[in-house]
Amino acid sequence: MWSVVESETERTDWPISPAAPWPANVRATIWWHRARSSEYAPPGAETLPITMAMVVDYVTSPVGPYREILASPVLRRDVGRTPRMAVPFIAVDSATSVHGGRTNWHLPKVLAEFDGDVLGKAGVSSGEWSVHTDSRGYGPQFPMLGSIGFAQPVDGGSAVGIARLKGKARLARVRVEATGPTLSRWMPSGTYFGLQIVSGSMRTGEAQLVP
Repeated sequence: MWSVVESETERTDWPISPAAPWPANVRATIWWHRARSSEYAPPGAETLPITMAMVVDYVTSPVGPYREILASPVLRRDVGRTPRMAVPFIAVDSATSVHGGRTNWHLPKVLAEFDGDVLGKAGVSSGEWSVHTDSRGYGPQFPMLGSIGFAQPVDGGSAVGIARLKGKARLARVRVEATGPTLSRWMPSGTYFGLQIVSGSMRTGEAQLVP
């Protein structure tokens, strides 16, 4: 499975999860910045030099409440009409969610420890890596309706999926501190422009193979 070392694991005995689609209620902080390196892009993909990352609190989901961090070093522009994330780093605090991510969407989920609030100060760590975020929202809340697409490299092409989201959001500044074998090179510490999903409902559909 395509991943950076922070999302590698030798464990295979994950609790079985439901098949997609997955509906969920979420809270999240999303941030982005110009990509620092193309070294961690999917091999052979056409990309945009934008790194996107997020910490998510799944208030409800088919596997119960859990928290998640994920990041895409660059965005893909070679699959579909709009840029999509390619996610080699993703961690959660639910073993059943690990199974769902790896089985349904080819997302290299691993287990990690979480603390704090994704709309405030939050921390995530596992072994040799850690990420701390300090999210500060500003301005009025506004309604949002959109989607986040992803395209994961697999044998024979890409596993392409989409998460549709509606809810309330506001602008944010996000201070990030990241350490790890690769994270410090492509998701470096700093303060970035972002967005807080104050409350939202999301539906992640089935992945489709695109040659």
